[in-house]
Amino acid sequence: MGYSHKNSRGITYYLHSKGKLYFFSKKEEESIDLPADFQVVENQRTGLPMVKRK
Repeated sequence: MGYSHKNSRGITYYLHSKGKLYFFSKKEEESIDLPADFQVVENQRTGLPMVKRK
């Protein structure tokens, strides 16, 4: 099981990757761990999580 993030609205998202592109999905299958040099922030308006470099 990879990295999961529960947003402020109570929805759980799982981290996925295609090459160097990181994105969140509601599907748990094939989720990955959060890389060490990244952090998760949440869009205040939409509640969607995003990955950013530290």
